[in-house]
Amino acid sequence: MFVDEAEVHMRAGRGGDGCVGFRREKFIPEGGPDGGDGGKGGDVVLLGDENVSDLTKFRFNPSIKAKNGDGGRGRDQFGHAGEDAEVRLPLGTVVYDAETDRVVTEITEHKQRTILLHGGKGGLGNVHFKSSTNRTPTQSTGGEPGEIGHFRLVLKTIADVGLVGYPNAGKSSLTNALTNAHPKMAPYPFTTLHANVGIIEFPDTYDRISMADIPGLIEGASENRGLGHEFLRHVERCRLLLILLDMAGTDARDPLDDYKHLLDELERYQPELLKKPILVAANKMDEEVSAENLKRFKKKFKKVKIWKISCLTGEGLDELKVELREKVKAEGLAVVAAKEKE
Repeated sequence: MFVDEAEVHMRAGRGGDGCVGFRREKFIPEGGPDGGDGGKGGDVVLLGDENVSDLTKFRFNPSIKAKNGDGGRGRDQFGHAGEDAEVRLPLGTVVYDAETDRVVTEITEHKQRTILLHGGKGGLGNVHFKSSTNRTPTQSTGGEPGEIGHFRLVLKTIADVGLVGYPNAGKSSLTNALTNAHPKMAPYPFTTLHANVGIIEFPDTYDRISMADIPGLIEGASENRGLGHEFLRHVERCRLLLILLDMAGTDARDPLDDYKHLLDELERYQPELLKKPILVAANKMDEEVSAENLKRFKKKFKKVKIWKISCLTGEGLDELKVELREKVKAEGLAVVAAKEKE
C-alpha cells in the first residue's frame, strides 16, 4: 500500500501543575514555601526523513500526542518536561490545516525540524507567591494545555527528474534501466499506481541525481480524471521533466497526439509546469514502425530535440543518462556528489 495523503489529529502535551509545599525539617518546623513549578508539555515536532517514502503509518495511527509535563514537587523541585512527539515525514510533504486548508509548513529537506504544536507551560509553585504580607502562600497554578490541531498531510514527490508519459510508454522499464528503483512492470496500463523515486548514479564522476517514475496519466487528468491530481501533484516538485513517448504507437496510439496532449494536461493543471526544463525521449525505437513515426514527429515539431532510445535493447540509454546529468547541472539543480557527502 502506498499512501500519499492522510488526515491526522495532533496534540501537544499539557504542562504539569505547580506544587504547594513548605519546608519542613527537624530544626525548621515552620519553613517557607518550597513548591516547585510544573514541567513544560512536550511539543509535536515534524522531522524530514529521506528514508521515509510515504504516509502509510498515518493510515493506521491518525492520532499523535506528545507527553504531558510532570507536576512540581516540594523542596523546589521542578517537574520534568514532557517528551516531544517526533513525527518523521517523507521529503515533499505539505502540511495543511484541515479546517482552513491553509498551508502550515512544507518538509523539503532531510533532517528539517519544525515545531508544529507547542506544549503548554508548566504551572507555578507556591514559592512564587511569597510576599511580605503572605509568608505561607497556598496558591499555585495549573499547567496550561498544549496546542491541538487537525492536519492534512499531502506528499508531493521531490526529485531532480520527473518522468511523465502515457500508460505503457515504458516509464517503469526506463526507471529500472537507469536507477536503483525497481517498479512493477507488466504490459497493461496503470501498472505504476504511485511515484517511485530512484537514483541515477555516475561512477565516473560520483554524481547522483534522483528520478521519479510518475504514474501514467490520461486525457482529462487536469480535471482529476483517472489518477488525475494524484499524478499531477507529484510533477510539481520535480525540477526537470522527461517526457517519454511510445514511438511505436502501442494500443493504436499516435505519439504525436500523445506529446501534444501531455503538454496540454500539464498546462491546464498548472501553466508554470511548462516553464520547467523539458527533455523528450522516443522509446521502442527497436520496432520498425517507430522510424516512420519519428520522421513524422520531427516534421511536425521541428524545434523539439528528441532522444532515440529502446529500453528493450538499451539503445541510447547511456547518452540519455549523460544528457539528464548535464541538463540538471546546467540548470543549477541539485546534483549530489557522493564525495561531498563523505
